[in-house]
This record gives sequence, structure tokens and C-alpha cells, in this order.
Amino acid sequence: MLTKRIIPCLDVKEGRVVKGVQFVSLRDAGDPVELAKFYNEQGADELVFLDISASHEGRETMVDVVRQAASNLAIPFTVGGGIRTLEDMKRLLRAGADKVSVNSSALQRPELIKEGSDYFGAQCIVVAIDAKWSEEDDTWMVYTHGGRNKTDWQAVAWAKEAVKLGAGELLVTSMDQDGEKSGFDLPLTKAIREAVNVPIIASGGAGNADHFYDVLQHVDADAALAASIFHYKETSVAEVKNKLRQKGVFVR
Repeated sequence: MLTKRIIPCLDVKEGRVVKGVQFVSLRDAGDPVELAKFYNEQGADELVFLDISASHEGRETMVDVVRQAASNLAIPFTVGGGIRTLEDMKRLLRAGADKVSVNSSALQRPELIKEGSDYFGAQCIVVAIDAKWSEEDDTWMVYTHGGRNKTDWQAVAWAKEAVKLGAGELLVTSMDQDGEKSGFDLPLTKAIREAVNVPIIASGGAGNADHFYDVLQHVDADAALAASIFHYKETSVAEVKNKLRQKGVFVR
């Protein structure tokens, strides 16, 4: 049986880790390299590093920070933010990332997913989906540029398209739940889980260990990602894993 993964996320803006609520009201959470080392020692299964202002501000991801963080890690490391070309992917993977995550750029130019998958293999390509419930559309819609711009894509339809193009994994973030600490968006995660056959990382809403259990066990996400509850020491990776083991969930 495949083990479930617990993944801390480092949202980085201008060289510092930040965290907000529903993608706004950001506050400082520390140095990305120091936090990466801390989570590596604490038993995280992977890390996700997202330069959250890169797409919006038209900047490249901070390759130097990636290189420093990766040199301190013994666990897989995904990097995203401002990745627009195959060359951008090459730079980040050479800097030490194990996988790259694309979001806004893939929606603007979907063939980027295929280019990366063909060159590096699907296992290196993560497509991040920022989704928000729309009363008007009666479904979850996809947003780009750090949640600023609504697209015409329904989340489930885009998930299917991304996998068809070669995504090896999906990082599904609920904008409605982001930073709320009231639990992951189980209906959203379930809808995408049932639509595709690649690993899914659930993101947005983690407040305690029970929330991880719900999304990993009840809707069969492959991994669960969190930021603020780990950064601000409200709980730890070790504590979450211990509680999951006690409930019979296979974790590393």
C-alpha cells in the first residue's frame, strides 16, 4: 500500500516565507532556507516551495534560494512560481529541485505541460490548481496569478486536461479554505480525485491532525499540504504523523 505524504509549503515573497488567509493579508513566517532545514529534520516527506509573487510581478523564481534550500534537503522538493518555459524548468531542476509546479503559465499556454513532461517525464511535472466555488457557475472555477484572475476553466475539467497533457501530479488548493484552518475542501478534492488517476496533493484549510485524516482517508488524497499551522508551531509534522498512525493511516 502506498503511504500518504505530509508536505509543508513555503510560500515565498521577496525572499521571505509568508502566509495569509484566502491568498491575502500576508504575514512573515521566516527564512525559507532555515525552514526547509527544519522540516527536513522534522520528518516531512516532501517540501513545496512557491514564489507566490513571481507570476504576478513577472519575475523568475529565486533560483539562488532554491539552490541553497535544496543543498540542505534529503527529501524531494517541488518548486513553482514564474515558470513560463522549458528553460525555466531546466534551471530549477539543475538548481536542485526534484519537481516543478506550473499554474498560471500552464493555463496561458497549456502545451508547457506537455513540453516539460516529454522532456523530463511526467513525474517531474506538478500542475497546481487554485480553485474557488462559484455560485454563478455552480462549480469550482480555476484562478491564476495568486488567485487574482478568474479563468473560464472549471476545476475538474482543467484537472483532466492537465493530466491528458502530461501532468504527473496535481496540487489542488481550495481558495475558499486557504488559511481558514477549518479543514480541507473535501468535496473539491473528491471531485478531482474521482476524475483523474494521478497523485493529488490537497491544499488549503489544514487546522489540526484530524483534518489531515479526513482528506487522506475519506476522499483518498495522496498527500496533504499545510503552511501556517507548521510555520507558527501550532502543530508539527511529527505530531500529525503520529495521530495518523494511531488511526491506521499508512505514513512514512
